Amino acid sequence: MPYLCPLCQQPLAPVERSWRCSNQHQFDCAKEGYVNLLPVQHKHSRQPGDSVEMMQARRQFLDAGHYQPLQQRVAQLLDSVLPQTSISLLDIGCGEGYYTDGVSQRLSPRAETRIYGLDVAKVAIRYAAKRYPQIAFCVASSHRLPFADGAMDAVLRIYAPCKAAELARVIRPGGYLLTVAPGPRHLLQFKALIYQQAKLHGESEEQLAEFSRVEQSSLAYPMTLNGQQATALLQMTPFAWRAREEVWRQLAAETDFVCETDFVLTLWQRN
Repeated sequence: MPYLCPLCQQPLAPVERSWRCSNQHQFDCAKEGYVNLLPVQHKHSRQPGDSVEMMQARRQFLDAGHYQPLQQRVAQLLDSVLPQTSISLLDIGCGEGYYTDGVSQRLSPRAETRIYGLDVAKVAIRYAAKRYPQIAFCVASSHRLPFADGAMDAVLRIYAPCKAAELARVIRPGGYLLTVAPGPRHLLQFKALIYQQAKLHGESEEQLAEFSRVEQSSLAYPMTLNGQQATALLQMTPFAWRAREEVWRQLAAETDFVCETDFVLTLWQRN
């Protein structure tokens, strides 16, 4: 595995149930199989990332299949551009591993496929590693990717922030980056409940140094949700922090809440 020590950037080697570098920094594997590569000095809070409640809401919603079209589109796009030989792929901000697993299943027929999932939220990685043991998960910062230069043939980034320089460093020349961002009308009906004036998402064009844009496409479809599904979706969005108590009650009482999805998928290639 191409893990780097987050303290000294030296290669990590497996030693029994831990990872150790030449400077004797050691990181133990949890019983679920993941490794925590987020030193305490790199944390910006005591428990960074999503809370248990947000993670459980996301898992409940995703397991119901509402975002399966996005999962399948992401897997299909990566399958169409990656070689049939051995590959390494990293999912940044993987959460509980829903999209990571979808990609893993699609790419698994290849001769040798190494799939990695990374997230700053320990609780999400713990759930992911327990559910998808075929994937190598780690707790780490997306701004300090603990992987060797050029170690990845592809990186998947769904919403997650990450420095362009770090992406360019870990993706080999000719490798791919697939990003997913909200389109203009994504979850507009939720915003209408929370804000006095619901604005469309901005359509700013992202620019990534060291990458060329290969293609860009949209995926949009309506969802009809019951109260439990609607509140679960709200819980997994940034809107949850601004929703008033009456909004939560209104959504919980819904039987057929219709809202739109709108995703923008952009495929980049490393120069």
